Amino acid sequence: MARRDRTLFCFLLSALGWILIVGAPARAEETRVIPQSAVQLKLSFAPVVKKAAPAVVNVYAQRVERLPQRNRLFDDPIFRRFFGEGRRPGGATAQSLGSGVIVDPSGLVVTNNHVIENMTDVKIALADRREFPAEIVLRDPRSDLAILRVKGASGPFPVLDMGDSDAIEVGDIALAIGDPFGVGQTVTQGIVSAVARTEIGISDYGFFIQTDAAINPGNSGGALVDVDGRLIGINSAIFSQTGSSVGIGFAIPVNMVKSVVATAKAGGKEVRRPWLGATLQSMNRDLADSLGLDRPTGALVAEVDPKGPAAEGGLKRGDVIMAVDGKEVTDPGSVGYRLGAKPVGGVASLSIRRDGKPAVVPLKLIAAPERPPRDQLTIGGASPFAGASVINLSPATIEEFSIANAHEGVAVIGIEDNSPAAMVGFQKGDIVLSLNGEKIGTTRDLERAAGGHPYVWRLQINRGGQVITSVIGG
Repeated sequence: MARRDRTLFCFLLSALGWILIVGAPARAEETRVIPQSAVQLKLSFAPVVKKAAPAVVNVYAQRVERLPQRNRLFDDPIFRRFFGEGRRPGGATAQSLGSGVIVDPSGLVVTNNHVIENMTDVKIALADRREFPAEIVLRDPRSDLAILRVKGASGPFPVLDMGDSDAIEVGDIALAIGDPFGVGQTVTQGIVSAVARTEIGISDYGFFIQTDAAINPGNSGGALVDVDGRLIGINSAIFSQTGSSVGIGFAIPVNMVKSVVATAKAGGKEVRRPWLGATLQSMNRDLADSLGLDRPTGALVAEVDPKGPAAEGGLKRGDVIMAVDGKEVTDPGSVGYRLGAKPVGGVASLSIRRDGKPAVVPLKLIAAPERPPRDQLTIGGASPFAGASVINLSPATIEEFSIANAHEGVAVIGIEDNSPAAMVGFQKGDIVLSLNGEKIGTTRDLERAAGGHPYVWRLQINRGGQVITSVIGG
């Protein structure tokens, strides 16, 4: 996404609710009614707040950090030129404050992953001020969602039922219920400003509900509810120049939340999602004209994995995906969301345009395979990579860790604090291509190459599609 004067802030949001002024939310066949009298305009949102608020909790998380140690590789000027000043954590404790929503009477709580990311100690506080420790059941960084479980209490807990985020419309009134700036549970009101917002850059599944209900620090992980008090979104971020609400907030649709909650209830530790097996490209006016489309919408198929479900179903390079199971898609982000919200198993229908004509392609909903196996390991010794956790590239790991522009090498997915890899500035997502002239194809290749004691280390790294070459003194 292009740089703008405004800055994107991901914040702690808390129980958000979207509410219509009159009546229950209209179904597809119903007609929305404009308030006809002053009496209707004076209707209160209090009953909906009373129903939704008890299921919204505050989430407190922290971790204790170790003091950093200096490593000699950090002093190499060539390495610092390419990798910056390195990561040097400080302070004794890191803390995070957010919100969550109870989605099961046993005490399952959904929140944002960024609220508890890298945290080890988590507590929740209920609306009635009871506090309990919580364990992290599942993290899903790709959707920026996480599931917690309340410990030390048997329940049943108040629950927020899940609605249908595909049923909401622009103009629906929205309520935000949260704990902004730690002042206590607060309710704000606005409308649904937009649906299906993509290319926001907040998470892999960039498909959001936009609202102008005031959302501020302290609200992340909270709920968006309809007039019946049903959950339709988990609030995650805002656009702002100051860090405070300017009326542009984003929520993760509940239809994505459902798949993460279902995985947690089934005892899963990782959300398995369908694999398309194709690379998609956004449309523009020139592409639309060349493909005979009347407007630049849909997702252009740029590349097809010959062993993937797209190829098996007959999808071809140059096709334009227009809908998934009848739901219109406008860009690659829309396709990713529509598939990502579906469970593995069964078949989806892709509506496409091929050579200017409509067609339908079946897509088996299977998870991306690990070929080769990830073979995760942490590099030891005294090389610049010591302390880095690496994996082999495969369709599964590329999707799981959001690795882009990489078809060879091994990926860095974690870095130990105060390790040589941390001090010299390696980052998650770096792809190691070669070390001391040896091509790195697997994690074992890197482990072997990093086990020597050369006078210098010659590195080649792919970072975000840019190949960086450096020589470091031994």
